[in-house]
Amino acid sequence: MKARPFLAAVLTAALVLLGLGAGAWWLVLERSPLALQHQPLALPLAARFVPRSAPLTLHWLVGPEAAGSYARAVAPPRQRRSAAEALDRLRDGAFAAAGLDYASELSPWLGGEVSLALLTPPDQVGEPGWVLALRSRDNEGARRFLQRFWQTRSLAGTDLQVSRYRGMGLISGRGALVGQSPRPLATALIHDDLVLIASGRGVLEQALDVSQIDELNQAASPPLRQAVARLGQGVALLTARPAALERWLGLPADPQLISPASELVAALSPSGRGLAVDALVQLRAPLAPRPLVGAEVLQQQLHTPVASLALLQDPATLLGAPEPTPAPAAEAPAFAAAAEGQPLDPVQLADEAPSGVEAEAPVAVAAEDPQPAPEQARPAPATLAPTPTPTSPDAWRALLGPVLARALAAEAGPLPALVAAADRGPLLWARQEEGWLLGTRADSPAPEALQADLTGQGFTAAPLTLQGQTLEAWTQLESRPVRGNPDQLQARLAGARSAQGDLAWWGQGLAVLAQQREGHGQPRRRLEQLQALGTPQAPVQWAMDGATARGLLARWQPWRLLATLASTPLTERLEGGALSLDADVPAAAPASGAAPRVAPAARGALRLHAVLELG
Repeated sequence: MKARPFLAAVLTAALVLLGLGAGAWWLVLERSPLALQHQPLALPLAARFVPRSAPLTLHWLVGPEAAGSYARAVAPPRQRRSAAEALDRLRDGAFAAAGLDYASELSPWLGGEVSLALLTPPDQVGEPGWVLALRSRDNEGARRFLQRFWQTRSLAGTDLQVSRYRGMGLISGRGALVGQSPRPLATALIHDDLVLIASGRGVLEQALDVSQIDELNQAASPPLRQAVARLGQGVALLTARPAALERWLGLPADPQLISPASELVAALSPSGRGLAVDALVQLRAPLAPRPLVGAEVLQQQLHTPVASLALLQDPATLLGAPEPTPAPAAEAPAFAAAAEGQPLDPVQLADEAPSGVEAEAPVAVAAEDPQPAPEQARPAPATLAPTPTPTSPDAWRALLGPVLARALAAEAGPLPALVAAADRGPLLWARQEEGWLLGTRADSPAPEALQADLTGQGFTAAPLTLQGQTLEAWTQLESRPVRGNPDQLQARLAGARSAQGDLAWWGQGLAVLAQQREGHGQPRRRLEQLQALGTPQAPVQWAMDGATARGLLARWQPWRLLATLASTPLTERLEGGALSLDADVPAAAPASGAAPRVAPAARGALRLHAVLELG
């Protein structure tokens, strides 16, 4: 009997220690820089002072030191200091562009919310102004900053003007950092913890005006709030209108696909040693779901290292072929999966991909249709049967057709463009040192369907034996006279095809097909990149190595701007990347009939997932 109280005491002590340990571990995880990977996405207080029509806004939702701390936590030991310093320089450069010195003016008090918005002038004429919103960690920090901010500039000879507007005190004048030209500035203090700094008094008054009218500011915008709820997580929120897409992001906005009221909404979050982007774009035209079906077999049978790997669903329709008439299920031939796509240029892809969300047609909501669309059926991956093509491909064709055509034309020889134009998908498109490699179903396309076009370009089909296997090659004889032999001829190879069961492999040369046939290892890094996107049925998927990613982003205007602000070459740190595009399909309504927490996606909503891997 005496043992029972003793055992009870031991059990109680164990439970207390276990609870304390679990609480301490939870506290460590919550305070760890790694928690940024799961940071909830939300609109900051500053969104109330940003017009819905703002061409470009960026909301940073964590502390200014958080990015450097995260980089230090995930970088290899020898690179931790340099990685943190690179992000710190980027932060300092961004504030310096607004005429602020982070170390001396902001670091003592700046809290976890920083917002920047470009504002269109009321008369739509002239350069856009900007508003910078800074959230303070305490009530006194913001007030002390404004006092020192204007005292320093007043001593430098700045004429200050103090006034009131909508019951708030405004200070305006011309200020600058040491060694820079003076520029118009205006400030206001909101509720003692939010500082607004604008590029002029008129711009600041415009921000204060919209804060009083919910129908005009971002904080009360139903489409934006629904998009934020749909995206879910992120340390930064980016919104962009068509004008900003072209001017500031270097992405032309096709007026046939998006309207002037459209909006891109993107969430940025750290992912391992890289950066993840999740974005929603609203289009004018309906965007039917086009799930990628059967690509698993192609990926499993790929046995060669590749620099880039892409998957495409129904490239023939994207390139302008008429929609096929779906065959009855009983007559649908079985086939061994899959498809991969060509390495699409993400910069070119964005050039064609519109970004926008209708002003009152929510990014993630069809305002005119209160009933949620049923969830897209997910066919079993093991079933290798052709899938009927959606009935409304116009938006997909307008988005991807021109980009795909240019990328195909850039490949060596006419065969890639001809194969893609005749392939109903899925299509696997890989690039390696020896050249391009395509994977298709054995019966789509049939070689005979390409023969007329190849013959018209002077190529002749001929069987060829390679290591005991019969291939089909398309060649063209060219005269290459040399000294002593004016009759010498040389065969130019358009490409070759090798059939392996239910699959067909098309290669730029014999070496590519030989490597695919004899290889035993898969391109695991590229496959892992695609898997990390979490979008296995997206109709466009692309993974690339560091060299490919560096070549693409080195030409992209925003990336060059970031490198300028950081005062360091960022391109060298790129180790790879991946992206996918899909129609945004909402979750089905609850079985009980209750309204879903997040309204369904609007017709024409495009979902983009991208990951940049940094060293």
